[in-house]
Amino acid sequence: MFEMEKKVLYANVIVDISVDRLDRTFQYRVPEELQDTALEGCRVKIPFGKGNTPRDGYIYSLEDTQRVEQEKIKDILEVVPGAVSVEDRLFALAAWMRQTYGSTMNQALKTVLPVKEMRKRKPKAKADASGTDGEKRDLLSYDPEMSVTGLPELTGKQQEVCEGILKEWQGTGRPSMIHGITGSGKTYIFIRLIDHVIKEGKQAVLLVPEISLTWQTVSRFYRCFGERVSVLHSRLSKGERSDLIEKVRNRKVDLVIGPRSALFTPFPNLGLIIIDEEHEPSYRSETTPRYNARETAEERAKIEGAFLVMGSATPSVEAMYRCRKDEYALFDLNDRYGNAVLPDVDIVDMREELRSGNRSILSRKLREAMEIRLRRGEQIMLFLNRRGHTGFISCRSCGSVIKCPHCDVSLTLHRDNRLYCHYCGYSAPMTAACPKCGSLYIGGFSVGTEQVEEIVKKEFPKARILRMDADTTRRKGSYERILSSFAAGRADILIGTQMIVKGHDFPMVTLVGILAADLSLFGSDYRSSERTYQLVSQAVGRAGRGEKKGEAVIQTYDPEHFAITAAAASEYESFFNEEIEERETLGYPPAGHMIAVHGSGKDEEKLVRAMEYLKRYAEKIAADRDIRVIGPAMETISRVADTYRMALYLKGTERSDLIRIRKGLEKYIEINKGFDGLLIQYSLDS
Repeated sequence: MFEMEKKVLYANVIVDISVDRLDRTFQYRVPEELQDTALEGCRVKIPFGKGNTPRDGYIYSLEDTQRVEQEKIKDILEVVPGAVSVEDRLFALAAWMRQTYGSTMNQALKTVLPVKEMRKRKPKAKADASGTDGEKRDLLSYDPEMSVTGLPELTGKQQEVCEGILKEWQGTGRPSMIHGITGSGKTYIFIRLIDHVIKEGKQAVLLVPEISLTWQTVSRFYRCFGERVSVLHSRLSKGERSDLIEKVRNRKVDLVIGPRSALFTPFPNLGLIIIDEEHEPSYRSETTPRYNARETAEERAKIEGAFLVMGSATPSVEAMYRCRKDEYALFDLNDRYGNAVLPDVDIVDMREELRSGNRSILSRKLREAMEIRLRRGEQIMLFLNRRGHTGFISCRSCGSVIKCPHCDVSLTLHRDNRLYCHYCGYSAPMTAACPKCGSLYIGGFSVGTEQVEEIVKKEFPKARILRMDADTTRRKGSYERILSSFAAGRADILIGTQMIVKGHDFPMVTLVGILAADLSLFGSDYRSSERTYQLVSQAVGRAGRGEKKGEAVIQTYDPEHFAITAAAASEYESFFNEEIEERETLGYPPAGHMIAVHGSGKDEEKLVRAMEYLKRYAEKIAADRDIRVIGPAMETISRVADTYRMALYLKGTERSDLIRIRKGLEKYIEINKGFDGLLIQYSLDS
């Protein structure tokens, strides 16, 4: 028998991996004996230049087409085994991201590798890349519980959790999830774990959803670790980011705090990655590669030999599913830190308010509770739940919502006065009356924070009111100014959207009012119930974090919904059990797997035609697998800046099957000119 001759393989190699040089590759032939080990992302030795000087390079991509003249093509000398430098490890991570989430290697590398930027220095006051001296003073002066020597004291339960995680590190090394109720002191455990890692000569990354909204948390880390902390945030210039990276490389920094991009900090000896508020949607990238920071952190931890710890009062269903399968170690914190206790919670049925003649955004219960707090000199937060509000239609009399008969998500009202499903494309004409009870009180929800502020001013003219939303936080430093002003007691009432419920700790807040709690229940997304549970739980958790008992009032048109009742009772377990049962029935992640194919372009007809081609091709290559192709349909926001947006969904039982089909679609798009001028992106849910 004769062995089949191996196909000649060529590698496009990057020699200089500074970001501005990523597009410059050099092609080399892969010798037959190296074809099994020469993979995308690995480091190789190559002969470079006229003198054929051996140099290190990275395989950017592999192909079977020779693009260099025969007399000029050179062979790779060797594949360098193992990942040695931090650049090796980040390159390997980029290759994993490309394979998992779909993108070009160039896009993945530009996401992962730090910018190398040279700039002229200007004389200035001493400050580091973590912010101005003024900003740092604000952060350091906020938290009276901590002095600058020292670590926070742990309660018995916190110490037990901390020791349990350290024991886990010595054993299986699985990722750890801290499920702690709001105010349980997860941050103090994070501080202890970071201190442990630093004392071993290693470094740590702490991911937070958004720096400007978590400045109180950041202050605690400054107080414990001082100048060894740097903060990565959107206000940093390229030069300042470059300075931060140099500090990291020179080991002048032990801890970097930042949003999902901080995950790629090039620490030479990374020992710990922490994801605070693990459930937050901001940990999912909306640009190619559309990566999930939790999954990517898990992969980086494997590559680095580091540990991964996550924390949340309301863990994502996906993460808790992994805990239930013993892939993550789960640790519970069921008590609030110090003397604080969970607030009393009342659910107000706004249908009854309507029937009794009250058409105000404020229920009678909430109005009375506000009057009491204002008389006592205590503070109030009013949270207007706008997340997920995309034009769904509901009945104010019976609370029912018009849903897609095929996908169990709400239908969205478009300008042509028709209702559409953003998963499968089903549509129906808008109705003038509720199909369930016949009421004429049917329509969308149009109240915004500005209108709420006007109503509250009219009801309580002597109250000092702050509003925090997209309009009031456009200027630099506006988040900090509003939050610090409220923390200092210079306002009685803070009105805002989801940004006011993200981890803030105001001891004088004894009342939280949640307006329209069910708005996020009916977004055109299978995660709508989960988002609602998380938002309501986080909002409730803002009340009573000091010595005074707190109260929360939840206003809803669907008071019996399990996400609302579970959030009111702080019963994550009951919420999860019901939610995962629904996901298993419908095949949604994490019970199943799903890839969304996002298409966008200026030419609507061309986009519609191209997405239909993708559907047909996906159905063709998925014919032998248990995969369902749904759509295409317009995105929830169907046009942005005159660019039309559509999506196609693929649901299946095996993640590997979906990734294989995605790769097939990528090749199909590459050779088909019908996709020129269109942007096609992929997001993986599992």
